Amino acid sequence: MKKILIIGANGQIGTDLLSELRQKYGQANVIASDIKEPQTFDQHFLILDATDREAVRQTLIEYKIDEVYLMAAILSANAEKIPLKAWHVNMTILLNALELAKEGYIKKLFWPSSIAVFGPHTPRINTPQITIMDPNTVYGISKLAGERWIEYYREHFDVDVRSVRYPGIISWKTLPGGGTTDYAVEIFHDALTKGHYTSFLDANTRLPMMYMPDAIKATIQIMEADEDSLQIHNSYNIAGISFTPEELAHNIQKYLPGFHIQYKPDFRQTIAESWPESIDDSQAFKDWHWQHQYNLEAMVRDMLLHLSKKYHKEANLVL
Repeated sequence: MKKILIIGANGQIGTDLLSELRQKYGQANVIASDIKEPQTFDQHFLILDATDREAVRQTLIEYKIDEVYLMAAILSANAEKIPLKAWHVNMTILLNALELAKEGYIKKLFWPSSIAVFGPHTPRINTPQITIMDPNTVYGISKLAGERWIEYYREHFDVDVRSVRYPGIISWKTLPGGGTTDYAVEIFHDALTKGHYTSFLDANTRLPMMYMPDAIKATIQIMEADEDSLQIHNSYNIAGISFTPEELAHNIQKYLPGFHIQYKPDFRQTIAESWPESIDDSQAFKDWHWQHQYNLEAMVRDMLLHLSKKYHKEANLVL
């Protein structure tokens, strides 16, 4: 059985990815790592600073790792507050991993890109796989640079590295981690605990989103795809559902009729306006049969069902 290392396992995507991979490959075969301890004890967890190349190398050797999922990053909204640190962290951990893969310590590497690679001159409707990419955020710039690096290492050193451009990710298991699409997670928590939410994006700001089960499905699916079928060697577009804060609030109100929302846009509004409204992921469908499962209605219902149990608010829902 192959051995897997997740770097950034405590994050929003890393948490769900860890659970799914362990169900598939066994607890002991999937090693979790992060710079901080997890909230619950995990005997197969270790503290690892991914900017320390030698520490990563020793971990790969000690645990006989075959595949690495590099999920650690400083996200878009947080990166704007600490731009130089965000650039250093996001690029250093990727280049460390690529060098280690080049040297044979990693057989297969997953690195996530983002819709943040697109910018104000990118076509916003059904954004193509290959298009203008002019990001104007630190996070987007680092992701675009990362895409160029992973393709370079693929072409010049035959490194097997795979990537998808995540849209905004929505999950009930973990709180958001400083991204521009965080409103789409925060709104559910506030709807159940407060009955109202103040959105930092305008009512009609449409962005591509994806429910976590679909994001995990895409991540594992591309890693298990036949290498010869993959025609894109920077990062694949993947699409889920596109909606506005107003549309999301309306769907929540179907289950929580008393819920209301107000809008006070902040600096994240400018970031959101530079991103696409919808994504063309036909290349991913063609090459590795990618297709999302959850629509807006199914996602909202599932989120509320899970979170209402967490907050003991099941009786508040109109089902």
